Amino acid sequence: MNFPDDLKYTKDHEWIRVSGNEAHVGVTDFAQGELGDIVFVDINTVGQEIKHGDLFGTVEAVKTVSDLFMPVSGKVLEVNPKLESNPESINKDPYGDGWMVKISLSNPSEVTALLSAADYKKEIGQ
Repeated sequence: MNFPDDLKYTKDHEWIRVSGNEAHVGVTDFAQGELGDIVFVDINTVGQEIKHGDLFGTVEAVKTVSDLFMPVSGKVLEVNPKLESNPESINKDPYGDGWMVKISLSNPSEVTALLSAADYKKEIGQ
C-alpha cells in the first residue's frame, strides 16, 4: 500500500494535499482497498463551507456505501469532474486522478492536527 509522505491523513481514511490556501482531498489507498470496486461518488457540496469532521459526500462501492468526512474546515471549490464517468479512478490512483474535492482552507492551522504518513500507517496496523 502507498501512503505518500507529503500528505496528511485522518482516522476516517481521508487524505489532504495542501498547496497554499487550497487543498485536494480524497480517500486513502487503504480505504479504497477496503471499499472494493467503486461505482459511484455523490458529492453535492460545491460552494458550501464544510467544518472539520462534517460529511461532504458519499462513495458507493459494489459492497457498501461510505460517508466522506472533511479533514479540515473549508469551502468546497470543485468536485473532480472525472469521477462522474470514471469513479474507478479512485481505485486505480487514489492520490492522483482519484482526488475527490478541491477546497479553500478556512483554518489552515487544523492541518497540523492531522496524521503523518507514519502515524496513519500505525493507525491501520501497517
